[in-house]
Amino acid sequence: MNAIIYARVSTAKDSQETSLQRQVVELSELSERMGMCILKTISEQASGYVVERDGLIELFESIKENKVEALLIQDETRLGRGHARIAILHFLKKEGIKLFTSSQNGEFQLSESDEMVLEILSIVEEYQRKIHNMKIKRGMRKAVENGYKPERNLEGSINGGGREKKELPITEIVRLRQNNLTFEEIAATLRGFGYDVSKATVNRRYNEYIGEISKIES
Repeated sequence: MNAIIYARVSTAKDSQETSLQRQVVELSELSERMGMCILKTISEQASGYVVERDGLIELFESIKENKVEALLIQDETRLGRGHARIAILHFLKKEGIKLFTSSQNGEFQLSESDEMVLEILSIVEEYQRKIHNMKIKRGMRKAVENGYKPERNLEGSINGGGREKKELPITEIVRLRQNNLTFEEIAATLRGFGYDVSKATVNRRYNEYIGEISKIES
């Protein structure tokens, strides 16, 4: 299991520096007992009440970029305190990250109240996403009814072999991505217009397009 160690203390005092080192040692030992592969160790000195932390941002980026399956912390307060703690736990749950703590000597167990709050957040977020998608689909349908033809935005595709590329409105994919839609949401929107497309295909085509733009600009 690929994992990341995250250690945090609130101040830069010498005593806290010792605590930071001790956290890393304890978590390294825990990872060995659990048979984990540590991809990265992140240590920082920052308040747990804020989420604008360099170490936390690095953690989020690593989770997005790497095949991370687990996170090791001393206890849940090392992630954050107050609202920040709930927000971070929610993010980890969405990303499917298993949480392990040295204080519990294994996988972290949420309290019933935290489980309830995270479940409510997930439900609210899902309905917000559905409402957002509904508005986009309605707007696109109206545009088509008024004469807009998304197929005119199709990029000419050059197939170097293998299966023929699906024709997709790349301009719309880029626009929807800039509106902070996930690739899954973009794929669902395009399927509503009759495009037989998966999230993986949308992701790949978007990255190909961005790569070509980067080459041109460089």
